[in-house]
Amino acid sequence: MSPSSGGQAGATGPPAPTPEALAFRESLRGVFPDHVAIIMDGNGRWAQERGWVRVRGHKEGTESVREITTIAAELGCKSLTLYAFSRENWKRPDFEVSTLMRLLRLYLRRELRTLMDNGIRLVAIGRLSDLPEYAQRALRETMEKTAGNTGMVLRLALSYGGRTEVADALRAFSEEVAAGRRRPDEVNEETLREYLYDPGTGDPDLIIRTAGEMRLSNFLLWQASYAEFYVTEDCWPDFRRPQFEAALRAFAARKRKFGALPADADEPAGLEGLEDVLEGAPEHSEGGS
Repeated sequence: MSPSSGGQAGATGPPAPTPEALAFRESLRGVFPDHVAIIMDGNGRWAQERGWVRVRGHKEGTESVREITTIAAELGCKSLTLYAFSRENWKRPDFEVSTLMRLLRLYLRRELRTLMDNGIRLVAIGRLSDLPEYAQRALRETMEKTAGNTGMVLRLALSYGGRTEVADALRAFSEEVAAGRRRPDEVNEETLREYLYDPGTGDPDLIIRTAGEMRLSNFLLWQASYAEFYVTEDCWPDFRRPQFEAALRAFAARKRKFGALPADADEPAGLEGLEDVLEGAPEHSEGGS
């Protein structure tokens, strides 16, 4: 842990990397995601498989949050976004929702020392005004206390939906147009990004989903365009260092092209070669790509 210069009193920088963290980073040959986002799924299923009530799975899931947050900071991630509570989650039974909100408050209070020790700055995205006042208050207090930290950014997505985020961004831009501060012809990808919940944080490089489901579930729809997607069968309470490192190794093994081709792609040297290729191509038939 290293003190940061300036900022809030008591603020800290990122932790010094351990020999184990350095060795792991080296094993990835320089390919490492700056921003990891995780869809934390399977808490209730994990508990029910053991004959317990669903909320016990949520409580155990907070242990995974602590471990993965600490490991991500130790390994040098710049941003970690956790899908903690979706807009759709409000449809769950009142008891479960209330328990999740109280666990959020407990986590924020209990883990402040962990955040400070690792130089982590906490932010939140979503319609935060939907949260009960006691949860909003705990969230504000923790964000204020970690605001000066200069290490990894931990983003909690709370009452969050990707479609809602885009709709809120469009509404905010429209209000600027109506007030005469923007013009309709100014809207483009980068302009719209300015109105997202956290425009300063880059898009995720890697999205991890636990519990085997193969969908985004309305998570970071705008930002996930070129993210690598990794799914593990492990439920979130079982997702710890070995599972996280496996996801990072899988990411390091992929080739990210962003729609382009690598420089060493097998292409004809000139137009004369291209003509030979086209003449030898099969005729287009119905149903072809």
